[in-house]
Amino acid sequence: MINPKGRISAEGLTARNAEKIEEKMRLSAGLFVFAALIILGCAPAPVASDVRALEDSWNAYQGVDFELPVLDSLAQYSAHITLRNTNQYPYNNIFLIVRLTHPHGKIQTDTLEYRMARADGSWLGVGVGAIKDNLLTYRDTISFEEGSGYQLSIKHALRNNGSAQGVSVLEGITEVGYQIRELNP
Repeated sequence: MINPKGRISAEGLTARNAEKIEEKMRLSAGLFVFAALIILGCAPAPVASDVRALEDSWNAYQGVDFELPVLDSLAQYSAHITLRNTNQYPYNNIFLIVRLTHPHGKIQTDTLEYRMARADGSWLGVGVGAIKDNLLTYRDTISFEEGSGYQLSIKHALRNNGSAQGVSVLEGITEVGYQIRELNP
């Protein structure tokens, strides 16, 4: 604002700065959305996925089970575990026991550890606010040569430091799922 002597007052300078800052914030938000769309648009869409909501907590003795759909037996895929966590999740990592049962009875069991938070405690997942979605690599390359009838089971296997007893009830994980993406479609 210009005062009668022709000088710019602090109020006018502040309002002008506020407008510039607001304009830069709108531009930054627009660029962020554009970049996110480009990045997400470049990733191949899953050819198969499913998710299960958990009730209040995740019992260690209860697996989250999935029947996989029939997939091309000649194609190569990548397989991922999806987890949704809230701020009630009390750990910076998670251990999972993932069991893949083949149609003819072969069972492959993997114990996997995934980092869920940075050293400063901030979540690694994607999302706004207290809910974060995590896409965790299970297998970089996998094929489903036996046709139909594959089953996937996911359990958590957390322990508190210094305790041999596992955490029987895990708080803060609200959804567990999987995604399968075709490599070189």
